[in-house]
Amino acid sequence: MLIANGEEETGKWIEGIVANLAQSPAGGDTEQLLAIAAGACDLTMVNTYYYGRMLASDDKEQREAAAKIGVIWPNKSDRGTHVNVSGAGVVKTARNKDNAIKLIEFLVKPESQAWYAAVNNEYPVVPGTEITERLENLGNFKADAIN
Repeated sequence: MLIANGEEETGKWIEGIVANLAQSPAGGDTEQLLAIAAGACDLTMVNTYYYGRMLASDDKEQREAAAKIGVIWPNKSDRGTHVNVSGAGVVKTARNKDNAIKLIEFLVKPESQAWYAAVNNEYPVVPGTEITERLENLGNFKADAIN
């Protein structure tokens, strides 16, 4: 937001968020989602994989809570939504450089990405990787291209 809107506009947005808090933030992403399901608030910002975990949970209460809420992708008609990107690298002083590279290569194979998406409910980093119905049901989003 700082890059797209500048410091002043971003500051105003943050002040608006704080002024509209239904409760003081506490806990992590799952607790925020449970607060929505319980009616404590109408909206929160979380990483979607926590919602996916709740949908697939062995805990009936979490599945029922997840069924009461949904996902909104912000800025679909504008710059897109923020996406956390996981990365991997190998430092030049690594003792097991060849094996580290093999691990990274393994992690970006389509079957590895599909498994990770299915198990951890995160979108794959490799375009075209098959995703689960659970992720498909969250709808499409436009990723913010700001690096």
